[in-house]
Amino acid sequence: MPADSAAPWSALFPDPERRSALWRQIADIIEHHAQHVDELRVAPQLDPAAIRAMLEPCDFSRPLSPNEAVALAAVGLTEHQVHTPHPRYYGLFNPAPTTMGIAADALAAAFNPQIAAWSHSPFAAEVERHLVRALGARFGFSETDGAFASGGAEANHTAVVVALSAAFPEFNAAGLRNLPAQPVLYTSSEAHHSFRKAARMCGIGTDAVREIGVDASLRLRPDELEAAIIADRASGLAPFLIAATAGTTNAGAIDPLPECAAVAQQHGLWLHVDAAWGGAAALVPELRPLLTGIEHADSITFDAHKWLSVPMGTGLFLTRRLDAMDRAFSMRTAYMPREAAGLDVVDPHLHTMQWSRRFIGLKVFLSLLVAGWEGYERAIRHQTAMGDLLRTRLASAGWQIENDTLLPVVCFTDPHGADPHAMAMDIVASGEAWLSTTLLAGKRTTLRACITNYRTTSEDIAALIDALGRAREKTLHAASAETSVIV
Repeated sequence: MPADSAAPWSALFPDPERRSALWRQIADIIEHHAQHVDELRVAPQLDPAAIRAMLEPCDFSRPLSPNEAVALAAVGLTEHQVHTPHPRYYGLFNPAPTTMGIAADALAAAFNPQIAAWSHSPFAAEVERHLVRALGARFGFSETDGAFASGGAEANHTAVVVALSAAFPEFNAAGLRNLPAQPVLYTSSEAHHSFRKAARMCGIGTDAVREIGVDASLRLRPDELEAAIIADRASGLAPFLIAATAGTTNAGAIDPLPECAAVAQQHGLWLHVDAAWGGAAALVPELRPLLTGIEHADSITFDAHKWLSVPMGTGLFLTRRLDAMDRAFSMRTAYMPREAAGLDVVDPHLHTMQWSRRFIGLKVFLSLLVAGWEGYERAIRHQTAMGDLLRTRLASAGWQIENDTLLPVVCFTDPHGADPHAMAMDIVASGEAWLSTTLLAGKRTTLRACITNYRTTSEDIAALIDALGRAREKTLHAASAETSVIV
């Protein structure tokens, strides 16, 4: 039955003419943003009152037309967000999305596949299975199981659950109270804090997370790792997981993966590698040696929404232990579809901590179909080159580089003592660029700039260097004036 103005669903599903006008409007908005994002402020002026005033009339008592509603959202997103697709966004691994990734998200929303059950969307389920195996092979896995996730935090949480289930067969049914000893896991002091959150959510508590010291390059120290494992076992605790990092958030450090693998094998522990960002180095021949040893990991976290530049919410958990996910997540239900019973397939809801979810993998699939491995290789190589250029330009301008990595994230300070926080705040407030500060080894506060955009050019690097120079001069002048007043 065709929808018309009198149909009870007309407010939810307008007539074809209105829908066509809406799709054209959305396409125009997306294309305009793609073409002109570099003309916008990178960061908004933070004004809660202005946003609330915009939303005040939206009490849902007077419906807007579809075009009015979309226009309101477009204005809000244009004026009140950090534009992570901007080529002068030097931030936290949030990329400019691929064109095919945007198209894929639209298709996934329109078709709305439900892939909790394989039989409800066999194409979607098999695409994701295909991608899991293809990406696992890039990391050196001969066979790969895995699943898409909302991001690295969920993938790391999955790793903790899977490792607990592997180490303690009684964990799934009896829980932590019936384990023979308190489980403990090991990360570096520079690891992502999602492991602490995962430990809390799994019930082992954050005290069960051992943060191992790092060397001068901010890499986990294998000698301290092994000593901690031995000491914990001697104290009656139960080590079960080593979580190494391939590309730390702070500084792009890559833990010594072969040594971590050797310690894990020696002591019978699950080795997980959080390669959420740095894992994309596996796609570039000259960067692939940075990940030597990752093929020995039991599992890997990888975020396609970082260096593969697809829209947000595209994490991956990969494992070469083919029975691990079934052991951790399988259960019986009376209400889920059974049409695929007897086929050589896996129902995703029996294989992951998620149940209902959208077709996450389509944006990776379409992006890879169009770009190919070679297209991604070129894009990642370009971003790496821009990181090298940024280091060179910073050093030439008198900045001190504070981290040691080949990945395109640069931590740096002013040798004359200009306050990193003040400089970052000044640049962000100006709208010229976005960068942040961080704390290295728990004691060195630095500025942090990461190349997250395949469209960032040498001109954008030059603009950042100029902005930093102005911010440094302003900050040092303000500090000098304050000292003079105090004296």
